[in-house]
Amino acid sequence: MRGRDEETGEFFSPSRSQNRREALEVLALGEKLVALTEAQLAKLPVPDSLLPHIREAKRITAHIAHKRQLAFLAKQMRREDDEVLEAIRDALDEDGEAARREVAAMHRVEAWRERLLADGDAALAQLLDEYPTADRQHLRALVRSALDERRKNKPPRAFRELYRALRELIVGGATGGDDVEDAGGSIEDDER
Repeated sequence: MRGRDEETGEFFSPSRSQNRREALEVLALGEKLVALTEAQLAKLPVPDSLLPHIREAKRITAHIAHKRQLAFLAKQMRREDDEVLEAIRDALDEDGEAARREVAAMHRVEAWRERLLADGDAALAQLLDEYPTADRQHLRALVRSALDERRKNKPPRAFRELYRALRELIVGGATGGDDVEDAGGSIEDDER
């Protein structure tokens, strides 16, 4: 039995139903991991201690034996810290926090690139106000080259190089997530 605290009436531990729900969630996560290719697994923060169990579950094709191996994998996964399992879930989840941050950063960089191409020196001055470490001459040369490429219907080499330079400046130069978010908000507000 779980037992209750006599003073507060709260239970000392989670219910059996809660424990079962959590175990089934870990089992479902294990099934997702087994369904991935080796290349996809390599991108995830899966601990090395779990990799042999995942590979073994992939190797086994007999239904009951495969099910038993999945259950064993889930048991091994439950021994890991909750943070490890959450990191794996987040990396697997396309709508996870890491994916959202990456997409938001990409949109901020693209917005700056389009502003630089559309507004020229005015946008460059605003960019330099927000990111004083930026190389004005290099960015101005890339903007001119990208505009020249557009006019002459050439391949977008400078256009891509401008994106890389801005990404390094905006995403690589940010010290924390809050700084990056603040920079993105001002871009969107200016465009409206």
